[in-house]
Amino acid sequence: MSKRLFAEIAKRNVEAVRLRYPIVQTAPLPAGSQFLNIIESVFSGMSRAIIDNSDYTSLDAAQHAIDNYFANRNDSFRRQPKRAGGKIWGAERVVTEFSEANNCKDPLYR
Repeated sequence: MSKRLFAEIAKRNVEAVRLRYPIVQTAPLPAGSQFLNIIESVFSGMSRAIIDNSDYTSLDAAQHAIDNYFANRNDSFRRQPKRAGGKIWGAERVVTEFSEANNCKDPLYR
């Protein structure tokens, strides 16, 4: 798959140079580098809200808690449709912007 991806990027970069568009460059990342993924900081917060320190009696109970969490958030949005803002953004452990030095992984992750 990556061979096809790189071929497509190369093809589009030729076109981009011709049309004076920005070109795409790739950067290799280590496998399993979730700490470089900005969304990881958001997911770790959701994990703390739903999973951590929980004692569900069954898998169904855990799935119900997760479904209920998303249902409540979706219902809140339907009643007051606006950007999530303070609900999910702004409480991250790190600034949510790309930085090569940025480690978005929750330091409490086991």
